[in-house]
Amino acid sequence: MTVIALATAGLLFAASTPVYAQTPYPAATQFLPIKDEPAPQLFVDQPLPGPLASRAVVIIPYRTENFRILPIFGASASDVSPRAGHLHVSTDGLPWRWADAGGTGAVVLTGLPPGEHKVLIEIATPEHEVLGGKAVKFTVPAIDSAHH
Repeated sequence: MTVIALATAGLLFAASTPVYAQTPYPAATQFLPIKDEPAPQLFVDQPLPGPLASRAVVIIPYRTENFRILPIFGASASDVSPRAGHLHVSTDGLPWRWADAGGTGAVVLTGLPPGEHKVLIEIATPEHEVLGGKAVKFTVPAIDSAHH
């Protein structure tokens, strides 16, 4: 009986003790504005080798820090904190590009002809001001379409 009473008391004490996240720095939250936000950063990896070699599908992983990818546009969206925007993606130096506001963590391209290619991924404000970008170069192999 004493053991049950002590165990119950220990559980009640543990349940009433506040628990805090142990982070090495103050964590940002989407619920409060952030003063003096750090500069946004974009990290872009080389395309995943498996889909590129087997199906000529280009999957380029990316991630951002201090920047959220959201489908928000226009001047009023520039005041959102923590900072948010979208990606601009262009291929092979062509004059057109597209915006990616999905935040999926990867850009996927299909149908590129075999050969050398370059994809530029840029982070942009809701008003399309480019804040930085990274380019990746890769080779799309010739794939025999009879094997698909």
